[in-house]
Amino acid sequence: MHLERWLRLIAGVVVLGSVILGFAHSHYWFYFTGFVGLNLLQSAFTNFCPMMVVLRKLGVRECK
Repeated sequence: MHLERWLRLIAGVVVLGSVILGFAHSHYWFYFTGFVGLNLLQSAFTNFCPMMVVLRKLGVRECK
């Protein structure tokens, strides 16, 4: 898989997991959901996402 697909997969898993934890465990997990959403929003405008830096260092290929 390429970088963009990994990024979408990780974001989806984190959002879904934090929503599940928010309902099942503590409502404070919704703050984490909001943080991920804000990060996705800012990355749409700035084209920078911290997870992309991590994935590149792990050797994930970018789309050409």
